[in-house]
Amino acid sequence: MAMKTKTEAPGPKSKAWFEKKEKYVAQAVSPLAPFIIADARGALIRDLDGNEYIDLTGGWGCLNVGHAHPHVVKNIQAQAARFLHTDCSVVMYDSYIRLAERLVKLAPGPSPKKAIFFNSGAEAVENAVKISRAYTKKKAIIVFEGAFHGRTLLTMTMTHKAKPYKEGFAPFVSDVYRMPLPNPYRNPMSFKLWEKQFTTLVNPDEVACIVWEPIQGEGGFVIAQEGFPSFLRELTHKYGIVLVADEIQTGIGRTGKFYAYDHFGIEPDLITLGKSIASGLPLSGVVGIQKVVDAVGDSGIGGTYVGNPVATEAANAVLDVIEDENLLEKAEKHGKYMRDRFLKMQDKFTLIGDVRGIGAMIAIELVKDRVSLEPATEETAQIVKECLKQGVIIAKAGLYGNVIRMLIPLVISDAELREGFDTIESAIAKVSK
Repeated sequence: MAMKTKTEAPGPKSKAWFEKKEKYVAQAVSPLAPFIIADARGALIRDLDGNEYIDLTGGWGCLNVGHAHPHVVKNIQAQAARFLHTDCSVVMYDSYIRLAERLVKLAPGPSPKKAIFFNSGAEAVENAVKISRAYTKKKAIIVFEGAFHGRTLLTMTMTHKAKPYKEGFAPFVSDVYRMPLPNPYRNPMSFKLWEKQFTTLVNPDEVACIVWEPIQGEGGFVIAQEGFPSFLRELTHKYGIVLVADEIQTGIGRTGKFYAYDHFGIEPDLITLGKSIASGLPLSGVVGIQKVVDAVGDSGIGGTYVGNPVATEAANAVLDVIEDENLLEKAEKHGKYMRDRFLKMQDKFTLIGDVRGIGAMIAIELVKDRVSLEPATEETAQIVKECLKQGVIIAKAGLYGNVIRMLIPLVISDAELREGFDTIESAIAKVSK
């Protein structure tokens, strides 16, 4: 048993800290788990009161190599002892260049590529838009229903879901247009109709970029219907539009390939990376076709902390771990196990309407009725809560909050994953009754 419970959550020590949180921390900060972490390793978390939990959220997708991987920690400690900061626009360091080289060489496609680094996923997306505008000399942005791209003013505008991400924060940025995503479960559509809708929504000659998630993350692990990525690539070539693959959540090996776009046989112009790139340290990046990336002039994009040396050293260590521990193969293996378990649950529980994903990026969509597809929002929240009671942390997603998504650390053991899924099945059975 990976999970060990000594007290109800929150225990007395965690409770004391939560009382302080209520007094000193902004209300907007509302953690999912009802305890305070003491330490963590791999896929396991221990709280201040000695209770242990299986973490299937991976720090909201930031921990593909797990909590506190020894190699990552060693690199961080060594770099911190050398120097913490220079600002790469003042004094450059080798870890930045080494990381850029490795990410470029990992990116499939024939075009020469370059990389540049930032702090957060939202920054990467925002700078991808800036690069696209500099390259095309055009301004409009196309995004999709269900998209999540961040919380800055621009990326919040690009994000679909209003509550909690956009409520009360208007006015938003102009020249952002939202198109439907052909969703094989809820909204299949012809690509010819999609193009007609696109060309009547906005003049294609004014569009700088289309920003597309190979698998929607916050939107509920939605994969567009077969053939749409190739259609999108052809359409962007046709109209001279930059195609941006937002791989903040899909990248760094989660789907069994380092870049998720590789599953679809296309080459985007720009790729955004974040989350698991540096095991939770603030680092993100844009990798892209050289002529597109270099459209921005000297010092046109950047920032004081972007690509900081501690985070770039951590990221190089993450790439080492992915290679040395065969995590791409583990993503496929764990993904097959999770899909098989969810499909068996779907046969038992009518609450599960759809099972979908690629590699270890697997999710289930919960519905009240398999014909009407009415979202089972309340039931999903109850399942998350029940799993927490039993010592397993899971995340929900989707516009209606009715999707349970797996963001597992890829280093999780077979026994831990099995125990976690036994708990999920138990929770679904209890809520279904």
